[in-house]
Amino acid sequence: MEQFLSDFSSFVWGLPLLVLLIGGGLYLLILSKFLPFRYLGHAIQVVRGKYDNPNDSGQISHFQALTTALSATVGMGNIAGVAVAISIGGPGAIFWMWVSAIIGMSTKFFTSALAIMYRGKDSAGDLQGGPMYFIVEGLGKVWKPLAVMFSICGMVGALPVFNVNQLTQAINDILLKPNGVEVGLFSNFVVGLVLVAITSVVILGGLKRISKTASRLVPAMVLLYFVSVLIILMINFEAVPKYILMIFTDAFSARHFTGDTFLGGMLGGLILLGIRRGAFSNEAGIGTAPMAHGAAKTNEPIREGLVAMLGPAIDTLVVCTLTALAILVTGVWQTTDANGVSLTASAFANAMPTFGNYILLLCIAVFSISSLFSYSYYGTKCMSFLFGSHKSHYYNYVYIVSIILGATTTLSMMINLIDGVFALMAIPTMTATLIMAPRVVKEIKVYFQNLK
Repeated sequence: MEQFLSDFSSFVWGLPLLVLLIGGGLYLLILSKFLPFRYLGHAIQVVRGKYDNPNDSGQISHFQALTTALSATVGMGNIAGVAVAISIGGPGAIFWMWVSAIIGMSTKFFTSALAIMYRGKDSAGDLQGGPMYFIVEGLGKVWKPLAVMFSICGMVGALPVFNVNQLTQAINDILLKPNGVEVGLFSNFVVGLVLVAITSVVILGGLKRISKTASRLVPAMVLLYFVSVLIILMINFEAVPKYILMIFTDAFSARHFTGDTFLGGMLGGLILLGIRRGAFSNEAGIGTAPMAHGAAKTNEPIREGLVAMLGPAIDTLVVCTLTALAILVTGVWQTTDANGVSLTASAFANAMPTFGNYILLLCIAVFSISSLFSYSYYGTKCMSFLFGSHKSHYYNYVYIVSIILGATTTLSMMINLIDGVFALMAIPTMTATLIMAPRVVKEIKVYFQNLK
């Protein structure tokens, strides 16, 4: 099973998908004339609520939509995913994660604008947004198989197995083992049960409760994480310039790359690794975030697109870079065999011996648990599209059982399964977005003329 999932993940993350995600994102960036970077200030004003209209249709505010989407993306992709990228690719992998984020900002803009432009109604008559709705509403019923493909993959991709797996590993390494608790199947099972209890309380309360919880938890944790890493960088300040330079030089020499080659070379392998981990971290082009942004209380698609585009900037350019620098300046990436979350934990323990680990554990716990809330919402939306909104609650029960599964299985199996299905979700999302992109560009012109 492990070998099969590994082969499946490698196959779907081949050259065609890379061209679709990065080539498609570049096309969108050029088509919009680099809009994401020209209106960052306006996007921040929208998030702050300057343009909110209580009479607009939708369920949650711009800020809640952004934090719900961020609570899914600011998670293990930033803490464990970055560590995986550095342990296989060295510092250069981070440069390619940045490239994926910059391109991802334009992709997020277009996909989330479409989620508002073409909202559909579920079987209960409620307005819903997301790739499966904008495919059917924007391209017509003929394209429904693409929407179905997205929803089936979304139900598997939203399962919390990677997050839970890494959170369990963090609790074992940071809390249980140092305090003499024997770690094994039983202790992992208990951790799983505790997570089930916390998650159930929030997710069974629906989107309103999820978005309220996320809008409180996410900003506080990003701030705590930011301050913690700044302390690590101050302690090791003399190493910071060397590693920032190394991120750029290593990106083209691939000196520290130990993974599989791609397109016949080490550099190709490194680029693929960085872009894959970047896509996993910020989910641009995958189609998950438009489901959260599609529920925003607004009638202006461009406005929500601008809010959504802040996601990859916060997620990959800020949070992932912080994790990478913490791992690099402490030197743990060269002195330990640890991988995933354990590598990040080593960096925190190295810089702040007594309490660093516990700060990281707190951040990991909140990032992971908030991700569990958002992903359950994504999964129920996919289930609702396929089988009707009256059956969507059944997904939560499968979801809750899968938390136990994630707590008790191996990392490589989980990461390959979720990676593979994420790749398949990108195919319908990006295909529909590229076809409808010119419609968004027309909308951009109208929006900014009205704004002036």
